[in-house]
Amino acid sequence: MSLFLGKKGIVMGIANQYSIATALSQFLIQEGASLGFSHLPDVDDRGKMKQRLLKVVESWNPPVIEPCNAGSDDDIQKFFDVVGEKMGSLDFLVHSIAFAPLEDIKGPTLMASREGFKAAMDISAYSLIATAKAARPLMKSGGSMLTISYFGGEKVVAGYNMMGICKAALEATVRYLAYDLGPDNIRVNALSAGPLKTAAASAIGDFNEMLGMNEAIAPLGRNVTKEEVARSGGYLLSDLSSGVTGETHHVDGGFHAMAGLGRALEKWNYNPWKR
Repeated sequence: MSLFLGKKGIVMGIANQYSIATALSQFLIQEGASLGFSHLPDVDDRGKMKQRLLKVVESWNPPVIEPCNAGSDDDIQKFFDVVGEKMGSLDFLVHSIAFAPLEDIKGPTLMASREGFKAAMDISAYSLIATAKAARPLMKSGGSMLTISYFGGEKVVAGYNMMGICKAALEATVRYLAYDLGPDNIRVNALSAGPLKTAAASAIGDFNEMLGMNEAIAPLGRNVTKEEVARSGGYLLSDLSSGVTGETHHVDGGFHAMAGLGRALEKWNYNPWKR
């Protein structure tokens, strides 16, 4: 297939082969896209962060593999300057970046520190604004921007804690950026994936419980796969969604649509109202 034949894009935030951004990149490559990538800056000459990314993307012969600190405007601009030099223009941007100090996300939101909150908001939400601003001049003929969210930004999900607040801010940012960039024919959307086993998920308390609850309550009666999330992301990045912007698109088996426990009680063979 060739949904992205001749299209060029940047993917920011691949942690390892299990990342949602990795599955999405694989789909985009299969569909003909040319992709460049960012990685966390290395703190020494060993190049650990670059090597971690190369393990995932090297076989795709990417035109750009460069460090980028999403918490630095100068770093972001330098990264996209290199992108402009090596790729010329962009058709899409994938922002799969989030961070919160472990001590602040592991515990109750009530106990989160001020500094931890500021760091989490900066990297998890503001970085979308900063990267969109830097990528905008390279999308000369319009384009599509996509970020990764989760249902914990809409409703309270036990264990998601402060990251839920960051995702709420991220989704609001998507809507306002969609308005700002609409005149440039640049669309901005969020992909709200159901719980998946990723490096980011390992920092979330009660993650196995989240998986079990989603599977039991979702109308499809199962959890989604990274491949399903990737295909939906491909739709939002492609011309197939040319009229879609400012949207948070759920890929969670329908879990977000439920107000109650659905068939979960039958599955668990439990009736809490029985006296």
